[in-house]
Amino acid sequence: MPILLAFVFALFGVQVLHSQTDEWAEFQELKKRVDELESAHTFAAEVAKKTPAELCENSDAKWDGKQSKEVSSKQWAVKMGGLVQMDYINWAQADPAIPNTNDYFQFRRLRLVADGKGYGACDFRLQLALEPDPSGDSLPGGAISSQVKDAYLSMNEIPWFGRIRIGNFFVPFSLEQVTNDSNNIFLERSIPTQGVFTADREVGLAIYNCNDTKSLTWSSGVFFDSISDATPVRIDDNQGCRVSGRLTWLPYYDEPSDGRYLIHTGIGVLYTHDQDKRVVFRSRPQIREGPRIINSDLLLADQYTTGNIESAIVMGKITVQGEAFLSTVNNLDGSSNHVSGAYLHASFFLTGENRVFERFGQHGAQFVRNVPFNNFSLTPGGVGWGAWEAKSRWSNLDLNNLNEGQYNDFTFGFNWYWNDRVRMMLDWIHPITSQQTVFGATHSDILASRFDFNW
Repeated sequence: MPILLAFVFALFGVQVLHSQTDEWAEFQELKKRVDELESAHTFAAEVAKKTPAELCENSDAKWDGKQSKEVSSKQWAVKMGGLVQMDYINWAQADPAIPNTNDYFQFRRLRLVADGKGYGACDFRLQLALEPDPSGDSLPGGAISSQVKDAYLSMNEIPWFGRIRIGNFFVPFSLEQVTNDSNNIFLERSIPTQGVFTADREVGLAIYNCNDTKSLTWSSGVFFDSISDATPVRIDDNQGCRVSGRLTWLPYYDEPSDGRYLIHTGIGVLYTHDQDKRVVFRSRPQIREGPRIINSDLLLADQYTTGNIESAIVMGKITVQGEAFLSTVNNLDGSSNHVSGAYLHASFFLTGENRVFERFGQHGAQFVRNVPFNNFSLTPGGVGWGAWEAKSRWSNLDLNNLNEGQYNDFTFGFNWYWNDRVRMMLDWIHPITSQQTVFGATHSDILASRFDFNW
């Protein structure tokens, strides 16, 4: 009897244990399914926060047809912005030979900007300028009129071509020229760039691409000659054209510091088939308004070709940047002329920051906005002094081959960055011209200041 009772109890215990084991297995299976559902929900929430462009950018995932269709169906995500730059220019010491050396205040730039991304691979920009028109050799005083600056559409990640852009935008040529206005460190670009050897924004089509590491970039474009915000319409059988090319190489880029140390090099070419067969090389001191102190006068020529080399070195808080230009002008009488120019500038962050370089940005390889370690603030909780940058520049335009002399310019100053969107700038400009220039051998001193903010 005891043996029988023991056998019954043992059999009952095995059945209970087997039942508990089945329940535990079912519990573990249910818990696994709950975990999978929670993980899927978390992933879906993260994806929902991202824009289509962010989903596509820097992703190694393989997209199937359904996913691609969902991303490409997303319409525009638009961001509004703007830019305000207020200048005050003081001719502290004007050479007596130079006329119209008047002090002035000016809204250098008043801009409204709309940027958009959508459809998985597209972006656009529309930038309207509201600042007064330049007033030639006299004081500013023209009425404010709306002009189109950037107006383009880009398609990105196209096989073999990379990025294709069409509209009104910077001609891809010269590092300083394609660096946006609010990211260059002087009030105005150097003598040989803006409006002399480089083209500004013009209407055309361009391609941009780079290798996988972004150490090598190339860009090229074809444009109408001088059709831009200044000449929005031209009714003529002869429109002229520009063809540009730019190739850059980063032999060294410090990845751990995100480019706090780097070496940038590049070459470029800009060919112009001139629309009206009139070519001129001229420049003011490196301010927006005032007399032109060097001028080639009109050259009767149907085409000219400009080549350049560019370089920049970032060594932490010290940056050195320079370019050299040489242009060959083919005159209508069969002769040719050569004119040249160059600039070299350096900056030093007293507070330890560095200039920020983008290997493949909006216009290819370019400098972008600087970011202070500490923003400027005066609050009960503490004081921040922003970033302080000292700077110097030599700039040159040589028209001796045309018997029109040479212009050298020396600029010194500093920039005070309140944050990455607000800064104050001061340039002391010392232009020097040779005897053969417009007003002969001259030298002057100009104090130029700017308050600059954008959003």
